[in-house]
Amino acid sequence: MIAASDLVNLLPMACGETDLPLPGRTTGKVRDWYSLPDGRRLIVTTDRLSAFDRVLARVPYKGQVLNQLAAWWFEQTADIVPNHILSLPDPNAAVVTEASPIMVEVIVRGYITGVTTTALWYRYELGEREIYGYAFPEGLKKNQALPVPIITPTTKGVGGAHDERLTCAEVTQKGLLDQETWEIVQAAALAVFKRGQELANKAGLILVDTKYEFGQAADGSVVLIDEVHTPDSSRFWKADTYPARISAGEEPENFDKEFIRMAYARQGYRGEGAAPELPVDVWVGASQRYITIYERLTGQRFLPGAYPVESRLKANLKEAGILK
Repeated sequence: MIAASDLVNLLPMACGETDLPLPGRTTGKVRDWYSLPDGRRLIVTTDRLSAFDRVLARVPYKGQVLNQLAAWWFEQTADIVPNHILSLPDPNAAVVTEASPIMVEVIVRGYITGVTTTALWYRYELGEREIYGYAFPEGLKKNQALPVPIITPTTKGVGGAHDERLTCAEVTQKGLLDQETWEIVQAAALAVFKRGQELANKAGLILVDTKYEFGQAADGSVVLIDEVHTPDSSRFWKADTYPARISAGEEPENFDKEFIRMAYARQGYRGEGAAPELPVDVWVGASQRYITIYERLTGQRFLPGAYPVESRLKANLKEAGILK
């Protein structure tokens, strides 16, 4: 594991943005996209950390973990649904096939938990019993498993807008997707989630819930895009301590960025207004968690890329023939 003191020194160098001499630059919460010839795109995953639908910090090695872990998961699930990945020319970058994003975020939940306003437990604790079109009984406890995983879609917030909750029926009722494509997306999401739970279990982890993004290729076929089962898009708990901690009324041990959301929530912050400042050790801990989950899931040692990221990135893109 990288020493905490080294991570503290790297905090000011964490990759916040990229500015490559390529056309069509688009910036998301965490990734920067660039257009490439022949229907391809370059995706650079930065060290930006977002929660509550906004960027809150930069965390060393976060971008590398997300990029390389997503590529590993794309490989593990390619037999279930095609994906957009073509190559990784740099630890923080991927070349992908261009796809038209489906404007629905597909969230699969296996447990009732969460502190954000779109989370199941947050809505349940407010007294709601019909959430995302599903009826929930009285007496549920936070962090308990659902009988079967469920899909709880949301809109894709653009331009800084928050994601809005949807029912599965509303996806087609609102014209966001046709019925046939939506059925393909739902089946793929549940199958990928099942595969994720199986592989996470082998690593001693519980895949609690996750967010998938899908797109459509030029021929209209559905492809999995963005990222898969990373600490950004998914919630993971440590499996061996889960039963005892739940019995004791304690929070499960998490291996994702949920502890950051909870740190903010303890200060009364859920995404509205100015975010309170968190201590440096929170961000160092976040970096260590990202690296740990990469190693546990893949079974591979994390090999940190050189910092600063952008100079290394440009050199690798030149070697790959993407930059001149």
